[in-house]
Amino acid sequence: MHPQKRVMLLINLLGGSAVLGSYAQGIWTHPDSGAALWGGVPLPIRPLYGISMVLAAAGYFAFSSFLLFRVDPGQARLGPRYGFGWLNLGYLLILIPSALWMPLTYAMINQPSGGLWLAIRLVLVVVGLGSLGMLAALLKLRPRDAGWGYRLAVGGAVAFCIQTAVLDALIWPAFFPV
Repeated sequence: MHPQKRVMLLINLLGGSAVLGSYAQGIWTHPDSGAALWGGVPLPIRPLYGISMVLAAAGYFAFSSFLLFRVDPGQARLGPRYGFGWLNLGYLLILIPSALWMPLTYAMINQPSGGLWLAIRLVLVVVGLGSLGMLAALLKLRPRDAGWGYRLAVGGAVAFCIQTAVLDALIWPAFFPV
């Protein structure tokens, strides 16, 4: 396996475990606070979130699988100047702040403060920017496989961006009480 793919796999294994671990820890230590995590998101919008979360998770696996199994790091270019290794920065921008969201949100629920609110907004914006960066990287990727795998990866990245850059970074904070 190419060294950059090993790094990508390691980032996803460690970062994904940190994200899932932060969610498990939050749910384990705050079993009755599920409603508080929604803030003021209206009930009619919540099913949209549920559908989007499933599509975003599937999309993450779609574009990650494509990058890990269908792209040659030695030949891949992201536009005229950047190589495959830059994708790892995108994963770091997505996974590190994603692992911080749940603990920060529970801290905000327990002891609200302007600093925590700013930190939550910052992690959500960074994840959204990271996801938009991954979509842009896929669109700039050369050489590009024009097959179904590439189209599925781009569609998955779009679904992931809708969740992270729109619903999480813009809509959820608008309804979460400060």
